[in-house]
Amino acid sequence: MRMQAILSLISTTPYVQEYFNITHNVLNHLGNISPYHRARHHDASEIVSELPSDCTIDQVMLMHRHGSRGPSGEHKYIRRLVQALDDATDIIREAELPHELEFLRAGYSSSLTPHNLTILGRKELFDHGVEFALKYPHLTTDVILSSDSDRVVESARWFALGFFGLDPDVRIVTVSDTDDPVSWITPAPGPACPKFDFSFGRQVTLTWTKHYLPAITDRLNMLLPGVGFTDDDIHGALFACAYDLAAHGVSPWCGVFRSDELADFEYESDILMDASCAYTLPDNLAPLVGTVFVNKLIERFTNANGDSRPLYLEFGHDGTILLALSAIGLAKDDPPLSPDELRPDRKFRTSELTPFAANMIWEKFTCTTSFDGPQIRLILNDATFPLSICGKDMDTRLGTCSLDTFVNANHYSTGIRFQDETWNATCGV
Repeated sequence: MRMQAILSLISTTPYVQEYFNITHNVLNHLGNISPYHRARHHDASEIVSELPSDCTIDQVMLMHRHGSRGPSGEHKYIRRLVQALDDATDIIREAELPHELEFLRAGYSSSLTPHNLTILGRKELFDHGVEFALKYPHLTTDVILSSDSDRVVESARWFALGFFGLDPDVRIVTVSDTDDPVSWITPAPGPACPKFDFSFGRQVTLTWTKHYLPAITDRLNMLLPGVGFTDDDIHGALFACAYDLAAHGVSPWCGVFRSDELADFEYESDILMDASCAYTLPDNLAPLVGTVFVNKLIERFTNANGDSRPLYLEFGHDGTILLALSAIGLAKDDPPLSPDELRPDRKFRTSELTPFAANMIWEKFTCTTSFDGPQIRLILNDATFPLSICGKDMDTRLGTCSLDTFVNANHYSTGIRFQDETWNATCGV
């Protein structure tokens, strides 16, 4: 049951009004476990998507998240939900169920496979490979780099099938096959930065879930008395909505929740990822670790080593993208996001930044008359992300800036190297 609705307008800021317009599909806004969709970036509504006709894209660096997958740690909540419903089978059969819960009379079960790429995840990557080949027909490569994760490697293979076709003459290598001292795809957590710890994000979400889950639990227990839903059960139903969508493209649970309740669920994902691998992770760890990606990007686009390729196809995780953005200072909220208060006008939205199959495309382009020298553009999930780090030198129409300006603006990243004094002191090496 797909639900089209307008999220409650908690704020009257122009961005929020535009973000939650009448065509808005709340099911695209389930945080970093949302289905893939074209992004609507903060402060980007006036950006023109097409480059001037005299411009040519010379070099591209793709960082692609894996496609839709089954649940990971969230699976325990879905299992608890299924068990609670099984235990209440007789109660549910005799109950006067509201329309949105009528599906429970036939029972609800979950056949989700944890961690694995779903059928829709495969399709997302295949489709993106086809679209990428159509967008950049003049660029090619003979190697693809992936993280070691099985679902990421499989994602790379499906993308390659869409991009190159059957029996492609391309090698897929993983980060463990390279001799780089630290990978820009998976720089943390791990021995490269021992202090980096995803668990901080999980602690933050415990605070927020205590704010929003009990009211939903109370509401559903009133609709279905006798079952005795717990907050964990309701958490499982919210995750079932997202992961049913990831596996099947539809979920009966999504129609159970009000738009404001799904907005609270989305915010949970945002504060989780912000505190796990972005701005509210303590000690500036995320921007520090993200410098590995930024420095690799600059190295390639400036041809610092004299061996740059025209095309890089690389596959990783949502954290890969968020670490890079945090090092550049993009999608940063001031004041920072808080687990005690929903921020409807926030910039940091994982639904837009890192849904399943998110793709971060960096382009270097040159023009005969429109611009002098190499320029750089960021396309994040089929929408230009304005390079605000370039300040007044950013082209406000295209959201781009010169490569020289971009390099100079990223002095934080270029001033740090893996295992230098700053890195070791921050990471506890």
